[in-house]
Amino acid sequence: MVTKQFTGSPEDADLRRADSLAREIFSDVANKWAFLIIETLGERTLRFSELRNEVGGVSHKMLTQNLRMLERYGLIERTVHPTVPPRVEYTLTEPGQALRATVDGMCVWTHRYLGHIEAARRRFDG
Repeated sequence: MVTKQFTGSPEDADLRRADSLAREIFSDVANKWAFLIIETLGERTLRFSELRNEVGGVSHKMLTQNLRMLERYGLIERTVHPTVPPRVEYTLTEPGQALRATVDGMCVWTHRYLGHIEAARRRFDG
């Protein structure tokens, strides 16, 4: 996997630039499954099957891909317990908890404007 490398330049943090590391991170993290995983793990540490049950509609494959991506970015921590079968748990790291505050804000915004958005959709769709 080829990814951009942090060079310490302002361009790395400019979301408007196509070659920005910040845009790559934003693009990866700002998806519905990642947000729902972060929101769910913000409440407690969960095993894979518990997480899949909590995040309705996510496939095994999508959950696995998003957990790996979030772990790669240091937003979640994966702990494997040496049992038979192995018990794997996921929890948010400090940066993951910080991102959860943003996700929580989006949840509040969604609840606040749901009626407004639904009315606009009905007008638009005719």
